[in-house]
Amino acid sequence: MGAVREALDALSLVDHHCHGTVAADLDREAFEPLLTEGDAWPGVSPFDSPVGVAVRRHCAPLLDLPRHAPVERYLARRSELGRREVQRRFLRASGTDVFCVDTGFAPDRLTTPREIAEAAGGAAYEVVRLESVAESVRVAGVEPDAYAEAFRAAALAAVRRPRVVGVKSVAAYRTGFDLDPARPSDAEVTGAARHWTARGGRLDDPVLVRHLLWTAVDLGLPLQLHTGFGDNDIRLHRADPARLTDWLHLTAGTVPVLLLHCWPYQRQAAYLAAVFEQVYLDVGLTLHHVGPARAGAVLAEALEITPFRKLLYSSDAYGVPEFFHLGALAFRQGLAGLLQERVDADELSLPDALRIARWAGRDNARRVYRFPDDSPGGG
Repeated sequence: MGAVREALDALSLVDHHCHGTVAADLDREAFEPLLTEGDAWPGVSPFDSPVGVAVRRHCAPLLDLPRHAPVERYLARRSELGRREVQRRFLRASGTDVFCVDTGFAPDRLTTPREIAEAAGGAAYEVVRLESVAESVRVAGVEPDAYAEAFRAAALAAVRRPRVVGVKSVAAYRTGFDLDPARPSDAEVTGAARHWTARGGRLDDPVLVRHLLWTAVDLGLPLQLHTGFGDNDIRLHRADPARLTDWLHLTAGTVPVLLLHCWPYQRQAAYLAAVFEQVYLDVGLTLHHVGPARAGAVLAEALEITPFRKLLYSSDAYGVPEFFHLGALAFRQGLAGLLQERVDADELSLPDALRIARWAGRDNARRVYRFPDDSPGGG
């Protein structure tokens, strides 16, 4: 094991974007759909995929099973231990002591940030999903001409909750990034709100999505944007972060913009991070889906031109706690292999490599989110 790998293995990570896990014991029928971003596959098991193989290879030992344990044995052992013990084992094994939890997507009862922190023995903070705030405003019955102010007030109230450190938008899902970058006028917002309140449903009006993004800027907190890879509700070609270029020009000098996930657009995201001061990126979600075997390849492309102070770690774990462990393991192994290779080729000094590892795994997130001094490693 090289010096960089040893340092990364010992480093307590900051997971700057994740979700809760399902707060129930899961049988095979309930567990398998959580392994994939797609729908259930009749006659085909998600265990027969890169992420399914990675779970059996890298997660089975934490359940006291041999590597590559059969699926039936793996799931039986999960049930035997119970969800709380399973969560505790995987969260502790991830070596993560700070979590930024998106609480806006919860079709099932999910563990709360507090429950995640208790299981991990660390600290957790909240990231507010702004689409959920907007939809709650519509459901409350606001008049169209009052929508803009009502949404602003609701968003301000949400971010003033204790332990909120950022906001998030899923515009990539709702409209894609083919948007007019300019701030919409009051008349445009009122007109769009009138149509939306009449038809109902989720927030997917382009004018209101633009208004949401500009309101996010006004809030002054770091803004997370889903880009690239996601479930089949997304139109991947419209989730290329390079399509945000004009909006990023207009918002220069305002809030940090965190590009989440990015695959297969990690090179486009790297370009944006290289030319816009406010842009940062991660390749979370991607890492546990490709597994430790390919994490280094994804990270290598992301780091071709990304400034080293711009890469953050996230797991984007959702649904099952295995993803906290897999994401952290893939990140540590992938980044360590990449940096050690450069050290061995004399393209990077060992002190520089160790500093980059700490920046990406922990310090960059601390600089962006400015966690309270009482968080682990804070002060």
